[in-house]
Amino acid sequence: MLIEIDFNSDEALYLQLRNQIILGIATNTFHEGDVLPSVRTLADEIGINMHTVNKAYSVLRSEGYVKVDRRRGAVISVSEAKEEHLRQIRNILSSTVLEAVCRNVSKEELHKMIDDIYKEYGF
Repeated sequence: MLIEIDFNSDEALYLQLRNQIILGIATNTFHEGDVLPSVRTLADEIGINMHTVNKAYSVLRSEGYVKVDRRRGAVISVSEAKEEHLRQIRNILSSTVLEAVCRNVSKEELHKMIDDIYKEYGF
C-alpha cells in the first residue's frame, strides 16, 4: 500500500493517513471489501505510532469509510448508508460555500475549483 505521510506538515498524522486512504478509495486503489493492513503492520510500514493508525481507522469507521470485522480487521465499506454520507458531504460543502462567499469567491470560481479538482484526480 502506498501511503505518503509528510512529517514536516502541520496537519496531524492521523488526518494525513485518513486522507490518503480516502484518496485511495476515490481513485480505486482501494475497493469495497478490501482489507486494510493491521494497525501494527501499517504503523511499522509508515514509521508512525500504532495509536496514530488506530485513531485514523477509528475516524474512517465513524465517517463510514471502513467497518471493523473482528476477524479481518478494517475493511473498506463505503456503499452502506449513502443517504447519510450525502448529508455529511452537503454539510461540508455548505460550510465551504459560506466561507467562499465571505471571501468574495464567486459561484463560477467555486464551480471551476470543483471541476479542476475532479480533473486533477481523473474523474
